[in-house]
Amino acid sequence: MNQKLECAAFVGVDWGDQEHALCVLTPDGRAIHQGMLKQKPEEIAAWVAQLRARFGQRPVAICLEQSRGALMYALMQYEFLILCPINPAQLAAYRKALYPSGAKNDPGDAELAARFVREHMDRLRVWQPDDENSRALRMLSEQRRQWVEQRVALENQLRQRLKETYPKALELFRGDLHAEAYLAFLAKFPTLAELRRASPRQLAQYLPKLRRQPDGPSLEQLQLERVQAIRQAMPLTKDRAILEHARLVIVHAVAQIRSLNQAIAECEQKIDEFFAQHPDRDLYTSLPGAGSALAPRMAGALGTDREKFQSAEEIQQMTGIAPVTRSSGKTKVVQMRWACPKYLRQTFHEFARCSARSSAWAAAYVEMRRAAGTPLQVIIRGLAFKWQRIIFRCWKDRQPYDEQRYLRRLRAARSQLLPFLPPKLAETP
Repeated sequence: MNQKLECAAFVGVDWGDQEHALCVLTPDGRAIHQGMLKQKPEEIAAWVAQLRARFGQRPVAICLEQSRGALMYALMQYEFLILCPINPAQLAAYRKALYPSGAKNDPGDAELAARFVREHMDRLRVWQPDDENSRALRMLSEQRRQWVEQRVALENQLRQRLKETYPKALELFRGDLHAEAYLAFLAKFPTLAELRRASPRQLAQYLPKLRRQPDGPSLEQLQLERVQAIRQAMPLTKDRAILEHARLVIVHAVAQIRSLNQAIAECEQKIDEFFAQHPDRDLYTSLPGAGSALAPRMAGALGTDREKFQSAEEIQQMTGIAPVTRSSGKTKVVQMRWACPKYLRQTFHEFARCSARSSAWAAAYVEMRRAAGTPLQVIIRGLAFKWQRIIFRCWKDRQPYDEQRYLRRLRAARSQLLPFLPPKLAETP
């Protein structure tokens, strides 16, 4: 949390798609302006100029319910504005506490946001822009994940249509449906009827290459057998309504998957370019199991501002890896933290899982917790919790991770992990 700042005014914004409700408060809590601001660059710039003229270069705190988006991007360029993004659930709980009836309107929410930041600014995290490389990596990595999820959904839809009307296509290929060879085949032959009409030359061009076994038939014989099997293949159904619907879905799903393949490839290229220029690249590539996908994601998550996090606990809480404790009287419950950026939590969760295949002590940790009967997902979160302590120290010191150094510390501390490590690593050299 930040120290109490001396601000000339406090602004609450109730964000909208086309226009935003505004409320400006003085430090003593008096409302001096309420109105609407259109989402237009010229009007936003004119409004900020009015704030600058009225309050000079003194800080003005702005509370809004988003950490990215059109308005956030427009305001982040002005150095005298202190941006305090909050979770919409925070403002909703604040409104419910003051107005239990459930009454709500945009100007009222803007005033609540202004009062919230005025009264609780010392408990809010002031937005500080990361360097361009880190921000680009964060946005590009998240966009890539969204496109991959869309592609997976389309693949599942495509596979289901093939199962229902065209199972022969699933027999002829093995591997991912988003592979270009598979997509080219389905684009050329979207139905079994069209496949059966194909010439042997077309089939040889679009189908996987055959391989001859040392004591098996010749390639010519194998190709002849495959052509005959396709000619004799029976359709699963002859219902025209089902077949026409499936063909339409297959043709357009293939086109969409191809488009997503291109978008993902271009996104990965941009990620590689920005990550190559990132000052902490060596740190993240040294982490076992990070690879080319997770290393840029973690670099984008932490950024390069070493003052943003003062302890590993802040990272653990911000990413949702640290649990939440609820205690009342004799009751105490420790549960997963839900109020967090889900993508960041997923990033460190996935890294922890991958690290167990590349790091000796991480694998030993998983084995030790499994022997105690702990569920796998709880184990992975616990492993991510440990990794974030290590990553925070490396990040603060600007030093790459050293597995051998960490193993020496485990041996010196007589860690509980030692019995689960390979003997040559558990013994002191």
